[in-house]
Amino acid sequence: MIQKNRKTKETDIALALNISGTGKSTIATNVSFLDHMLESFAKHSLMDLSITCNGDTHIDDHHSVEDVGIVLGQALREAIFPIEQVERFGSAVIVMDEAAVSCDLDLSNRPYLLYDVAIEGKVGQFDVELAEEFFRAVVFNAGITAHIVLQRGKNKHHIVEAAFKSLAVALRRALVTNVRVGIPSTKGVL
Repeated sequence: MIQKNRKTKETDIALALNISGTGKSTIATNVSFLDHMLESFAKHSLMDLSITCNGDTHIDDHHSVEDVGIVLGQALREAIFPIEQVERFGSAVIVMDEAAVSCDLDLSNRPYLLYDVAIEGKVGQFDVELAEEFFRAVVFNAGITAHIVLQRGKNKHHIVEAAFKSLAVALRRALVTNVRVGIPSTKGVL
């Protein structure tokens, strides 16, 4: 179990993560849609995740969403690296009604995000542009290369939720144990 805390003038976050869990979650970020997305992320990644965040949501949700991504990324990095005896690469396409979003990722220890999800507006009170901020914070702090791509869809809720679930399933698949692979790099280290 990895535990992380981060306190700034904008947010106060406590997180616990078990990447070998069963998908249990206790989420309270004060950003309702983010709570829903993180519950889905935990369920479909099979990671146990506990997060509390008290942020300056009276301004807007940006700091809370980004900072939760930072702390989750830091916990993932600590749990994943040094990497050994796992598949390393993961891919998933998640379909939610009319929407389909893919995530291809590499536990490369080289952070990069390609986010090709061209949607605008809000889901409830949640600005959908914050999803990209969250994913960027996660992958850059975790040391993951991820390509999250909208293949089709119209409903913003379906699209954003499919993006979170595709990252979750791709991570689950990348972390599958494979003892034959050893360190999954010709360099001998990641």
